[in-house]
Amino acid sequence: MSLLVIGTLAYDTVETAFDKRDNALGGSAMYFSLASAFYTKPALVGVVGQDFREEDLAMMRSKGVDCTGVEQVDGKTFRWGGRYEPDWNTRHTTFTELNVLEHFDPKVPEQSRNAKFVFLANAAPAVQARALDQVDAPTFVMADTMNLWLDIALDDLKGLIRRIDGLILNDEEARMLTGEDNLIRAAQQVLGMGPRYVIVKKGEHGAFLMGENVHFALPAYPVGTVVDPTGAGDCFAGGFMGAVAEADSIEPNVLRRAMVHGTITASFCVQGFSVEDIGSRTRAEIDERYNELLSIVTV
Repeated sequence: MSLLVIGTLAYDTVETAFDKRDNALGGSAMYFSLASAFYTKPALVGVVGQDFREEDLAMMRSKGVDCTGVEQVDGKTFRWGGRYEPDWNTRHTTFTELNVLEHFDPKVPEQSRNAKFVFLANAAPAVQARALDQVDAPTFVMADTMNLWLDIALDDLKGLIRRIDGLILNDEEARMLTGEDNLIRAAQQVLGMGPRYVIVKKGEHGAFLMGENVHFALPAYPVGTVVDPTGAGDCFAGGFMGAVAEADSIEPNVLRRAMVHGTITASFCVQGFSVEDIGSRTRAEIDERYNELLSIVTV
C-alpha cells in the first residue's frame, strides 16, 4: 500500500449565498481520498456511525479507495454545519456534532502499516500521533491541522510536528503557530520546528512550498464560478500526496508538480457542493486542467 490517510468522514450541512445542502458527504479524509484516487489507490482509516450511507462507501470504493480501515460503530456519524459569506473568505460554523468521532481511536489495518506515504488529515494531534505509531517505516509523512488545535492542543501539535516530514496549513494558522505576520518568516519558523517541508495555503491566492532545496509558489487555478469551498484544502492535499505517491519520489521537481496537481484537484472541488463536481471527474480532465494551468503560469 503506497498511500495511507487517517482522518474524518462526515455529513455536512452547508449554506452559501446561493444554495444549501443538508447531510452532504464530507470529512477531511473523504475529500483527500477522492482527490488522491486520481493518482493512486489510497487506504482510508476513519470512523462512522450506523447512519452512514452504504452508497457513500460504495462510491468511494468505486473510485479505488480502500475502505477496509473505515470502522463502523454504534452511534451517529460526525456532523458539521457551516455558512459562507458571499466573499467566500468568511465561514461561520453553525453546529458541530462529534458523535462517534469523540472517541475515535484509529486502527490501521495490518496490510496498510507498510505504507510509504502517509497523510494525517485534520484531527486532534493526539489522534494523529496514535495513528502514526501504527505505521512501520514510512518514507514521507505529511499532516494537516487547524486553528482549534493551536488553541487547545498546542503542545501535542508541536510534538507531532517534530515527528513528520511535512506540514500543511493555511496563512492564518501559520501566523498563529509562529507569531509571525510575514508568511515567509512564518514558514521558516515552522521548518525550524522539525519538518523538512511546509506548505502554506492562501486560498484564492494560491499556495507556496518551502523546504529542503525547494521554494515554489503557485497561484490558484482561476475558477469562474465557486459553488462551495468546503473540502478544497483537503482536495489540495489529496492531489499533492497522490501525485507524490504516483511518482514514488520526493525530489524537488516532483514536489513542484505535485503542488500543481493539488491546485487542480482543489479547483474541481469548489465547483460543486460536496463531491458533486470532483466525484464526476476523470484523470483525463485532471491532466487537461493541469496543462492549462502550466500554460498560464509559464513564461
